[in-house]
Amino acid sequence: MTIDREQQKRQAAERALTYVEEGSVIGVGTGSTVAYFIEALGRKRSVIEAAVSSSEQSTARLRDCGIRVVDLNSVGPLALYIDGADECDPHKRLIKGGGAALTREKIIAAASKTFVCMIDAAKRVDVLGKFPLPIEVIPMARGYVARAIVERGGNPVWRDGVVTDNGNVILDVHGWAIADPVAMESDLNQITGVVCVGLFARRPADIVLIGDNVMP
Repeated sequence: MTIDREQQKRQAAERALTYVEEGSVIGVGTGSTVAYFIEALGRKRSVIEAAVSSSEQSTARLRDCGIRVVDLNSVGPLALYIDGADECDPHKRLIKGGGAALTREKIIAAASKTFVCMIDAAKRVDVLGKFPLPIEVIPMARGYVARAIVERGGNPVWRDGVVTDNGNVILDVHGWAIADPVAMESDLNQITGVVCVGLFARRPADIVLIGDNVMP
């Protein structure tokens, strides 16, 4: 990781703060860029009422910064969700799940009016799929789902030793150039045993920040 990329992450995190409305409850994602955002948010924690967190890791960071964490069920729809991504295409469709928090991230994104995604320039791609696609799977279905993925031309690799906050496993799928991410997301969702697919295409980001710049 170069210094330039880290600087871009910090810049994106600071820019994301400008979308936070006073007195609001916001959704907060997971990952290295989000860690910078939580750090920045902690300096202005009195601005928000609380946060809904996508992972136990982010929950711990938020609480360490003095930010109250609440359950999504207790607050209903959110005005804003802030998160990062592993890849982003020109249509703001994403691959997420490198941190194994994709299911909760997708739930919060779906429940939010505006999804602001923070990335560095290296994560911008023309076609999704260079980064292996994470898929969260019920443990007993791992082999079955893997075979279904192979039938679709993918090369699934079990992320051995990783258990999600939901108690499931992750298959990282290599070898796909995802020309139609909306169709692929819908197809993979139909495989029995799949909990969540790391394609955020049916609900893409609304705003993508690359460093201090907004992606057109």
